[in-house]
Amino acid sequence: MWAEALEMLERVERLQRPAFRPGAIDTWVPPVDMYETPAALEIVVALPGVPAERIEARVESGVLVVRGERPVPPIMRQAHLHRLEIPVGRFERRLELPPGRYSAASPEVRDGCLILQLKKLP
Repeated sequence: MWAEALEMLERVERLQRPAFRPGAIDTWVPPVDMYETPAALEIVVALPGVPAERIEARVESGVLVVRGERPVPPIMRQAHLHRLEIPVGRFERRLELPPGRYSAASPEVRDGCLILQLKKLP
């Protein structure tokens, strides 16, 4: 019974998360790792099932904006769903970058993640 209650609370939390993002009710927010080395800022965005051509990344006034869309897999349109935990549809993530000047290397999509390397400029 306790496990069922915890699962229900987790489900409610997942459903409510997007509702608290002003102006972004219809989007989901991918998780991100961002770490800094002496030479660069590394950013990894988890985007399972998102084709590279559906991802856009750019810097706007010191904020990295990653947006795009994970399409509904065709098999889902005719299948009976038992669980749908990996989000589908539009997503957007905004990350304030640490102060500094950066040069962006080519983005890479690997193992379901967008990998960005921003090299530090003097």
